[in-house]
Amino acid sequence: MTATELTFDTPNLLAHLALLSADELDRLDFGVIGFDDATCVCRYNRFEASAAGLTPAGVLGQPLFTNVAPCLNNSMVAQRFEDAEDDGTALDDTIAYVLTLRMRPVKVALRLLAAPGVPVRYVLVQRKQ
Repeated sequence: MTATELTFDTPNLLAHLALLSADELDRLDFGVIGFDDATCVCRYNRFEASAAGLTPAGVLGQPLFTNVAPCLNNSMVAQRFEDAEDDGTALDDTIAYVLTLRMRPVKVALRLLAAPGVPVRYVLVQRKQ
């Protein structure tokens, strides 16, 4: 499946994202924030950079839940990743959310993706129309 065929709701999206280059991530029409086991952002696409007003240079390598998006550091988002890791289970949840950091409140859908043995976890952001 190519990047242009992927949507926010694509089944098994975590496996597809792992295969995409940075240029292919930039072709997606939803925000992609990938982070490593230390919660540092290692993948960040153009859509999210534009929507959030944050440059990749200012985000990549930074801790997601403290420096980049502390508004996600709560039981609805960050804790779900921790719980999945602690339990050794996969995570693929979509939740309604309101982003509040550095912007007026924005209603979004977040898709949280993680799996045991997969080094990059993702927060995907679908802005509501």
